[in-house]
Amino acid sequence: MYNVFIMTAEIEKIISLSDGDSTAELQKYLSSFTNDRLITVITNSALKGKKVGAMIKGIFKGSPPSCTEGSNRRLLVYQHCIPLCESGDLQTEVAADIIGLLMLETRTLSGPSLAQLASLFVEAIKMGKMSSGKSLELFPTVLTALAACDALSYGKGELSGEEYKKQLINSLCSSRWDPQCVIHLTTMFRDVPLSSEELQFLVEKVLRMFTKLDLQEIPPLVYQLLLLSAKGCKKQVLDGVINYFKKQDVRQKEEQKDADSLDLEVQSIPQDRLRHVEGTAILHMVFSIRLDHELGREFLKSFKTSYGDLCPFSVALLLSVTRIQRYEEQVFDILKGAVIKSFKDEQLQQGSRFLQDLLPGHCSVAHMILDTIKNSVFGWDHVTQGLVQLGFFLMDTFGPKPGPFGKTTEGSANIARTPTQQACKLGGQVLLQGFKMHEPIRGEILEQVLNRLVTKTASPVSHYLDLFSDIVISAPMILLESSSKVTETFDHLSYLPLATVQGLLKAVQPLLKVSMSLKDALILVLRKAMFSSQLDGRKSAVTGFLLLLKNFKVLGSLASSQCSQTISSSQIQVDVHSRYNSAANEAFCLEILSSLRRCLGQQADVRLMLYEGFYDVLRRNSQLASSIMQTLFSQLRRYYEPDPDLLPPVKLEPCITAHGDQVYLQEPLGHLLSYTVHCLLWLQNMRRSANCNADNSDDEEEEEGYQSELQTILESMTRRIIKSELEDFELDKSAEFSVGSSVGVRNNIFAVLVIGVYEVLMEYNFMKANYSKSRFEELLELFNHYHKLSEILREKSGKGRLPPHKTPRSLLSLGFISTLLTALFRDSSQSREEALSVLLSSGEFVRYAVSVAVQKIQQLEETGHTDGPDGQNIDRTFRFLCDMTSVLMWRYTNVPRIVEDAGKKEKRSSLSLLCLEGLLRIFTTCQQRYPDKMAQLLSNMDITEDDAEPDDRSATEMNFFYIRQFQRALFTQLSGGEEDFNSKEAQLLVNILSVLSLQLKPSSPQFVQMITWTVKICKETSLEDSAFSKGLLSLLFNLHVLYKSPVSLLLELCQDIHSQLGDTDQDVEVEKQSHFAIVNMKTATTAALLVLSQVDRVLDEVDWLIARKKSQMTSGKSGSALSELIQTALLPGTCIITLLRELSRTYTILTTLVKYYIQVCASEHSALPARFEKLVKLSGSHLTPQCYSFITYAQSGEFSGGGADEKKKKKRNEVNTTASAKLLRETKAIPNLIFSIEQYEKYLITLSKKSKVNLMQYMKLSTSRDFRINAATLDAALQEQDNSQETTESQETQTQEPRHKKRKQ
Repeated sequence: MYNVFIMTAEIEKIISLSDGDSTAELQKYLSSFTNDRLITVITNSALKGKKVGAMIKGIFKGSPPSCTEGSNRRLLVYQHCIPLCESGDLQTEVAADIIGLLMLETRTLSGPSLAQLASLFVEAIKMGKMSSGKSLELFPTVLTALAACDALSYGKGELSGEEYKKQLINSLCSSRWDPQCVIHLTTMFRDVPLSSEELQFLVEKVLRMFTKLDLQEIPPLVYQLLLLSAKGCKKQVLDGVINYFKKQDVRQKEEQKDADSLDLEVQSIPQDRLRHVEGTAILHMVFSIRLDHELGREFLKSFKTSYGDLCPFSVALLLSVTRIQRYEEQVFDILKGAVIKSFKDEQLQQGSRFLQDLLPGHCSVAHMILDTIKNSVFGWDHVTQGLVQLGFFLMDTFGPKPGPFGKTTEGSANIARTPTQQACKLGGQVLLQGFKMHEPIRGEILEQVLNRLVTKTASPVSHYLDLFSDIVISAPMILLESSSKVTETFDHLSYLPLATVQGLLKAVQPLLKVSMSLKDALILVLRKAMFSSQLDGRKSAVTGFLLLLKNFKVLGSLASSQCSQTISSSQIQVDVHSRYNSAANEAFCLEILSSLRRCLGQQADVRLMLYEGFYDVLRRNSQLASSIMQTLFSQLRRYYEPDPDLLPPVKLEPCITAHGDQVYLQEPLGHLLSYTVHCLLWLQNMRRSANCNADNSDDEEEEEGYQSELQTILESMTRRIIKSELEDFELDKSAEFSVGSSVGVRNNIFAVLVIGVYEVLMEYNFMKANYSKSRFEELLELFNHYHKLSEILREKSGKGRLPPHKTPRSLLSLGFISTLLTALFRDSSQSREEALSVLLSSGEFVRYAVSVAVQKIQQLEETGHTDGPDGQNIDRTFRFLCDMTSVLMWRYTNVPRIVEDAGKKEKRSSLSLLCLEGLLRIFTTCQQRYPDKMAQLLSNMDITEDDAEPDDRSATEMNFFYIRQFQRALFTQLSGGEEDFNSKEAQLLVNILSVLSLQLKPSSPQFVQMITWTVKICKETSLEDSAFSKGLLSLLFNLHVLYKSPVSLLLELCQDIHSQLGDTDQDVEVEKQSHFAIVNMKTATTAALLVLSQVDRVLDEVDWLIARKKSQMTSGKSGSALSELIQTALLPGTCIITLLRELSRTYTILTTLVKYYIQVCASEHSALPARFEKLVKLSGSHLTPQCYSFITYAQSGEFSGGGADEKKKKKRNEVNTTASAKLLRETKAIPNLIFSIEQYEKYLITLSKKSKVNLMQYMKLSTSRDFRINAATLDAALQEQDNSQETTESQETQTQEPRHKKRKQ
């Protein structure tokens, strides 16, 4: 107690003396204290927290720094107060006060005291005693004061204050830091003046500490580091932070993979914690970038050059940065560039074995972006807005573009092939995933999609329709919440393009079943649209109403196997029957039907849509059969001649309408008849199968009534139309068919209508004939009439200006064609043989059947669907394709040539050709439209009996089985000799092989066999057919590039071309080499062009490789590839321009490579690889000299009029040399090439100096720019001149100068 009392008195005394004027007394009083006593007083005072500030001030006042005692006492206070503040025993305010006082007095300390103090700090940090970091605020002041000192003793010598500070910082950054004080130290260093090297050293140290810290401490450390980056090292800080999170992500992914495979929880980092920490770090970084534009520039700069550094974290960071307006555009450009470049690189790598072997796997930006979306679920609200913008940015930029004249080209749906299509698809995925995961952005995504559907009427919107459809399927209930937006879109229906309306209504269909208000809104809009002044508006109304009819089932409708709805409403938990009972549905459907009947008086296009739609509706909703059939039947009666004795049985006049002197089609009679017949046939089939449980006899009778009446009409129509001659339709040979006059147009329309009626009746009679011979004879008569009329039409239209369509599209349905072909070629049952022989006896009919099949497949290939019933039904269409493939394949492989006599040979080969063309189109269509069903198509094809093999073969073997069949066929073609060779058939076979070989994996033995076979054929076939050789060589190149680098192959081909076409120098005899017999005098030109395009492809790859500059290794290899290429590029050259262009590219790439090595030498001082020296040597010895002689040769083409009999490498017999000379002058190819060569040599000189290797020893000086006189030619000319004054064209010399001289004489 006494002790405490004394201490309080001492404290009071120090304070009162310090307040007084006499410093001497204060000094004297303080001198009486021992160090320990003073320390005890300070500690007590500090712990109580009373008057400690005033007391320390007093001590400083009584310890003048000028005298040793004062100086030591000051140091003592510092040495004691620093650990005291760190201990954590003091109140926060007290510690802060003490540190503040100490900071003020630091400047007064002597050099040695400062040095001691600094060492105290460094030791404390090393020992990990600075965990609270309070006293660290003082350290920068100490260091700054220290740096100002002149000289300090250090070891045995002296150092300046600045140097001493450097040593301290170095020692501090080299030592081990306690993880707890990393943040305090980073904060502290912000106030320390640092040189750039020190800063770099420090940043590296802090970044290394990241892994030792707890996850929660990362965001504050990131924040401090970003503040520290104001001093410099911005790139290092950003890269360090991004790399840290990149590694954490990878680790977390791997752990998750392990956990999934082992069913264990081995997560060292819980995913949600990592994501929250990443989110906070991103917020800090965006905040810093917003304030520090230099940091922003540095951040974006690193991604502008390559996308290799991107990772899900940096993508999220980039997307968050888009919230800063000044960077928004740049970021989207960077991401757009990265996405498209990533897809392009992937495509390039997949297409070349050479690149696959050289470079490791590809990092996909698309996966990173999709990962970012998954990660953003963890409260990354700052990323979601950027995601929405990115999705729309990609879809807008890379979506399908309008074709010429604003037409939209119908692309293959859902299969993204090109990089741009993949990028657009990625945009859709981003938006769909964003929509599913983030509630706040749903409204915006929906609004923007619908806005684009309404506003982008000039360009295709199929990608937005797909997205909208996906959104509806994935979240129908969410969409119902914003149904007002959908209703608003309905208001624009009548102004939108038809394709958009169809897509939109199909997408909304699941919602209509559960939302009464949406359905009512739609019906209102459709009713208005029925009376629209625009044709498209009325078509939209028909589309909408038909869609409603299809999807609102009436009770008792027969289930048809094809009625399965594409979109199930099971996910919409609403009791549909409470709102929509089937009676209400029936009334609703009949009301719609009455609306639709109004369309029967409208344009042909609208009627056509209606008939097509009726057939689909009937199959979905068979209870509406009676209404639909009566509608169609009454419409058909208008054009039917009821009197059984009158010919022809149809009235054509009402089918057309005139407007002024223009004639238009009003009623598509063929289509009306076709759909009526199809509805009838379908109903009869369904009734037959459902007959066993018939219960409603009234309906049955009514239906039987109109069905039998319709059948009678069709029978009568068939009978009478067979009797009718073309004169009855006023369409005989003398009729006019020119499109110029209205009579000609009328006759054309009539002819097309009659042809359609013939076709529909053929199909009807075949289906009803039940293989009776007499019915088939009638059918053949129908066909003969059809054939006669279509021949007249073809002949007449051929004379005038050709109409845009050569033959009208056939009205036969795809299903019927499939059935007919199977019956004609594969039906071997005895009972049908006699009837079918009637049809088979007509070669024209069989040809017609196959050609219609080819026409249908072509339409499917181009548009994705065919005309006629089931044309839009993908599954059924595919089934017909399978059947047809099997039949055509059988017909092609199983009917040998010898079977037919010489008279039919021409027809026979053309039928085979048609079958082949059909097969090629089927394979191409399947690969484009249904790539995943290719195996199914091949396995459904019947295997010929003699080749029967077990069923359980894999898809590859199946595919290869067909490849072998076609290889055999081609081999037979080639081994038959020139007179039996059919070029077109051979080309079709090569094309089929190309398509099928795409299905093989390059690593499979089948692929290797395919390559070996192709090489063998190329080496052994010597046919002089340039089109066939082009196809075969293209196939060879396309296969080879997937197998290995094509350089050696190109070299051999070039040597062949060289030996076929001769050398540039007429005196040089080229040794005859023939690796590939396919290269001969006739085909060498084609081959050379193909080789050059292949060289261009290889140069592309090399260029891409050098651009990647991954490693020394890569460049070395590309160099060796080039060196072979260069020898290659020399030899061919039929097309001078192309060759010159390729040579220029080669030199440009060589220059790039040299620049790369200049960089390497400058940064790493390593020796040049031997392969690179070899490459330079080869370019000097094998390439440049020949280049110059080739340039001389190419220019001489300008003057050797007609090219005499010189055995020229570049000579094309049919090409006029003066024309090619003019072309040369225009293209400036030669100056460009010389410039490239000289640029290359210029950089070689630079590299020689840098690497101390004389690379120029291999280069010879150019002569191409110099004034050239060909001495021998000049002598001859002068001699000739002496003999006679006449000069002729053939004596012009090879140089320009003498030519000028002659002109002067």
